Amino acid sequence: QVQLVESGGGLVQAGGSLRLSCAASGRSFTYYSMGWLRQAPGKEREFVAAINWSNSNTYYADSVKGRFTISRDNAKNTVYLQMNSLKTEDTAVYYCAADKAIGTMLRDTTNIDYWGKGTLVTVSS
Repeated sequence: QVQLVESGGGLVQAGGSLRLSCAASGRSFTYYSMGWLRQAPGKEREFVAAINWSNSNTYYADSVKGRFTISRDNAKNTVYLQMNSLKTEDTAVYYCAADKAIGTMLRDTTNIDYWGKGTLVTVSS
């Protein structure tokens, strides 16, 4: 079992930066792929970023490529999402997720094993 708790959301101006954190509990955290997804009001949930357990491979949605960076510190059981050059269209609830298969993060999000409760990011113009 893995429990995920997000933090770091808030209100920022366009062009600003914010770092989200996801604290994980559970003895098997190290061997899970981790990801971030988001959902804006009236829109479908969409993939944002993912990272494999060894920290050797990262994946990003085209909309955030070059602006967001995902990382993890397995010793601290924590995953991060550094968000730079924020745009108003980045406004959404951001969810941390864990799954044993990286492909689930990329193509089959409805079957992700574990979810956090989300943290709201609001970007003002």
